[in-house]
Amino acid sequence: MSQNHQSKLTPSSGQIRPAMVPVEFISQSVAHTQRAGVALAQLLQPGDIIWLEGDLGAGKTTFTKGVAQGLGVTGYVNSPTFTLVNEYQGRMPIYHLDCYRLESGREALDFGIEEYLYGEGVTIIEWPERIREILPPDYLRIQLGYVTDSKRSILLEPFGSRYVTMVKEFKQKAFG
Repeated sequence: MSQNHQSKLTPSSGQIRPAMVPVEFISQSVAHTQRAGVALAQLLQPGDIIWLEGDLGAGKTTFTKGVAQGLGVTGYVNSPTFTLVNEYQGRMPIYHLDCYRLESGREALDFGIEEYLYGEGVTIIEWPERIREILPPDYLRIQLGYVTDSKRSILLEPFGSRYVTMVKEFKQKAFG
């Protein structure tokens, strides 16, 4: 590791990695939050994992709707709160997981989460902190926060070189 890089301990893996400055911005509306998801979708590849964090009503499902739109999903997209997983087919599959009701990573393994994490699509996980101990160490963490009734803060934080590159490309495309 070069002397110019700070180190960071990632919460899921305990691995030390170079620190990456995250990208943070304010979404002005529901439509803006969805457009951010559409923009990110253009950079996604099979096997990518996105952690979506934020309180109830912060915009996690709204952001996911944008990702789905950007990947060509034409059907209805909603939160899988009671089903645990919703699958959508676009230019690649989207596996939308809601882990709010899970008590542990063991429960996620019992329902077959590995098929989604290592499948042919993009895995978007709401409430990933509930199963952190079984998730891969490389992922894109997106935190959504309530600012006002219509505005949300959005923070993109990459963990792993694939996601560092993705966030750099997102920043370039979105903000020039």
